[in-house]
Amino acid sequence: MGLAQCLAAAFLFLLLLGPTTAQRVVTVQEGPLYRVRGSHVTLWCKVSGYQGPAEQNFQWSIYLPSAPEREVQIVSTVDPSFPYAIYTQRVRSRGIFVERLQGDAVLLHITELQDRDAGQYECHTPNTDERYFGSYSAKTNLSVIPDTLSASMAPQALTLVEGDAVELTCEVSKSTVQHTHLSVGWYLLQGAEHRPKEILTLSKDFILKPGPSYEQRFLEGDVQLNRVGNTTYKLLLRGVKPSDQGQLYCEAAEWIEDPDETWKDISCKETERTWLAVVSQGEVLHEVKQLQEEEYEERAKLGQLRAFKPSNAVYVLTIFEVGLKDKGTYRCSVSEMKTHGDLHSIQANVSSGIQVNVKPIGSHVRLSVSTSTPRVTVGDPLILQCEVQGATGPVSLRWWHLPPQQPGHRVLVAAMEQDGTRSLGSAYRDGGTRGSLRLEKESPGTFTLVIPSTLGEDDGGQYRCEATQWSRGRNWTGKGEAAVTVSSMGLSLHATLRSRVPTVSYGQSFELFCQVNASYTLEEVPASVRWLFQPSRPTGPLQELVQGFPGGTVVWAQPQLQRKAQLSKAGTSFRLHIHSALPADEGTYRCEVEVWRRNTLALGQPAASTSSNAVEIKVVLPESKLRVAAKDGSVEIASSNAAIDCRVVLAPNNSQFAVTWYFLPPLADATPLQIVRANYDSVLEYGSEFSSPAQKSRFLSQRASSNIFQLQILSADLRDWGRYYCVVEEWLWLVDGWYKLGEGTSGRTTLKFKLPEGEPEVEKSNHSISAREGEEATLPCRLQGALPPGTHLSATWFRAESGGRDSALLTLRRDGSVEYPQQRRAAGLYLRRPSAGDFSLTLGSVQGPDAGAYYCQLQKWQRQGEGRDWALRASARSGYIQLTAAPPALELPCPKPAWVPSGESTVLSRICSSPPLLNFILYLPLILILLLALAVFCWYCKFRKSKKSNTTGWMMELEGN
Repeated sequence: MGLAQCLAAAFLFLLLLGPTTAQRVVTVQEGPLYRVRGSHVTLWCKVSGYQGPAEQNFQWSIYLPSAPEREVQIVSTVDPSFPYAIYTQRVRSRGIFVERLQGDAVLLHITELQDRDAGQYECHTPNTDERYFGSYSAKTNLSVIPDTLSASMAPQALTLVEGDAVELTCEVSKSTVQHTHLSVGWYLLQGAEHRPKEILTLSKDFILKPGPSYEQRFLEGDVQLNRVGNTTYKLLLRGVKPSDQGQLYCEAAEWIEDPDETWKDISCKETERTWLAVVSQGEVLHEVKQLQEEEYEERAKLGQLRAFKPSNAVYVLTIFEVGLKDKGTYRCSVSEMKTHGDLHSIQANVSSGIQVNVKPIGSHVRLSVSTSTPRVTVGDPLILQCEVQGATGPVSLRWWHLPPQQPGHRVLVAAMEQDGTRSLGSAYRDGGTRGSLRLEKESPGTFTLVIPSTLGEDDGGQYRCEATQWSRGRNWTGKGEAAVTVSSMGLSLHATLRSRVPTVSYGQSFELFCQVNASYTLEEVPASVRWLFQPSRPTGPLQELVQGFPGGTVVWAQPQLQRKAQLSKAGTSFRLHIHSALPADEGTYRCEVEVWRRNTLALGQPAASTSSNAVEIKVVLPESKLRVAAKDGSVEIASSNAAIDCRVVLAPNNSQFAVTWYFLPPLADATPLQIVRANYDSVLEYGSEFSSPAQKSRFLSQRASSNIFQLQILSADLRDWGRYYCVVEEWLWLVDGWYKLGEGTSGRTTLKFKLPEGEPEVEKSNHSISAREGEEATLPCRLQGALPPGTHLSATWFRAESGGRDSALLTLRRDGSVEYPQQRRAAGLYLRRPSAGDFSLTLGSVQGPDAGAYYCQLQKWQRQGEGRDWALRASARSGYIQLTAAPPALELPCPKPAWVPSGESTVLSRICSSPPLLNFILYLPLILILLLALAVFCWYCKFRKSKKSNTTGWMMELEGN
């Protein structure tokens, strides 16, 4: 097939399919977005690729940080009943509304943003297509931050002559944690106009832009905007003109860059206004020169007198630096002048008198000091005002700090000379610690000192203002003080950690809330939170999980947690949300909160910190469905091998099992002994009683089928008689490791031996034997009756162990060989065999630890036939023999007289050969001495009592006489 045929076939195929359907896509403004509290906020949303009508509907919802999985409906373009109750009133009053830009694009308006409006916003477009294809909603995050922008300018009323210069100062500051830019502009509002004229603006990109009316003057350098320090912006306007009259003010705006790389103004502030009046040069009158006093003429030359005409009918005389001699009555004379030809007066008129009373300097001057920040926290600013009322001349002042810890000492803070020159004290010149101090003259008599950031409690105490008024060499000085208290940020800082659900199931989510409280406003203080965790399985050290910094930076100390955890902050509460809880998440959690002063935030030096209480989170694993057969049973064997079964009745298919086998000796109070454990990886671990190579080769654990586990006992003998059971553990792999879900214990299986013949006759009764330490002791074990021909016996001696498996001491095999299971005791154990049926055990040198219960086990063996193996035919166990160890006897020399013939005994030799008799003879004198001493003591006591009685009677008789 050629190319043309292929294209034709493809075209035909597309025709058969019909028109293609575009995929529906909903797009919302990209987040996260940061907007200030109280501002007007808009979020856009649009839909494309739809097949329905041109006008689509939109529904807005929010997912709050406190419940990120629960949708809260806000507003809809189609359903008036859509809003939840908490938003109904705001939607009805159009505090929240939707503006339709076009059929498929809208704006969500929130006219006054509140803290509770922070969260994840979802824009949903109900389907209008024939089928669902594409996305129908999109989400974006909105955070609400405090409005920290401030702009201030002291209001004034200025009257300038045309050509003069004016300088206005605007203070602008912000403390937003996020990265923002500022723009500062100056505007002029004239008459009844509602639109102000732009004079000069410093944009957010740090570019100066003059307004259209001031562009040429800006290029000539007559309009300037200068930035002094971090917060002071000054407008300089040279050569003022009558067109500059009006209300001047400063406007500051704060801008933030959104994720779509566009800049948004999030806050805007205007200052108070300065009224500016400009009079022309032609209106300035020099009539002062006509006054007949030379002194006034000189003062006029010095600029201390000025007369001007603000309007055609108003004339103003201004006298500067008034003295006592200026006291009196003032009048003005107005003359109508002929303007054609020679200038001469047509008529004149004199006004009524104005009485001016001049008081001595200082008599009317008052100074007062106040503060709007009497109690602050470390890091907060101090604002102090010094007001001088009634001053008629230039004023200079000094601000002093009187530290409470240094009585009588004062530190210069700042000074302003009478010409406006400012200076700072040496301790306040470093702007990096307290910030850039500001000393401003708000009005002719009001001076404000602002310390942007206090360093510590030492900044508290008294602040003194000393003001001096200067006038022709004479001056007046006054002073006043204001007290401030600076408290540490850590004194009242407290963090409380809580969780709504302390016990969660595997796979569920849980949240921890760290609530911070303090005596100061925490919303305005930069704060960070560190989350700590101490696991409980196994118990481990305290470890850091994640830390959130004031600027929004998050550092994950546990990177794997970043995929399943989420941090958020609402007001003064920090939240840690962990999805899909695992057993590894079980443990104890804490939060540590640190707060900074704003000017030390970049230095990483917190002003205070606090640690919360501990909250324990428990993670419940899936319920185990394991069931193990618990019915008791027995196994009877005739051969030398045995098998004990352990059956799992019910268990999930994806579980693994660990099986541990236990042995219960025949004693009633015996403690279970671990034989062997096979974990979920089939790794074997033997108990201490079964850890020898010989025991490991005899006891094996294996899986006989999918639900049956088996304990194999090879070469079983009567030592293995007892009860056996298993403990089965269910293990499951849960993302990050193996976890034990549960366990089950089987019933007891008794192992018995089936022998063809009856027990050999052996002594069954229990009895005791006493031996002195260091002497031999023989424990009897004798077969009663004769053995049939071809029969061999084997014997094993045991020591009974309370609560454990009896230990084998010695085994005599049927071939006559002897085996010592405990090699350390082999040298002290003997089987002397005086006869074929005597299997008595001799302990060579009895010691104290040898005391205990012993017994022997006899086994009868017989060949099955010529050349065939030996078979166990019968078995019997003796009774218990209780061995006690007495201290060694006292050995005294018992010499034999030389005259006694050899082989003959004497009384002395017979005494020495009888230990009881010898001890009686040795201890009898001591007993007699003790009895004699007791008798003497009793007699002495009786004698003293009798004597005392006689003395008492004699005294009574003497008194009677």
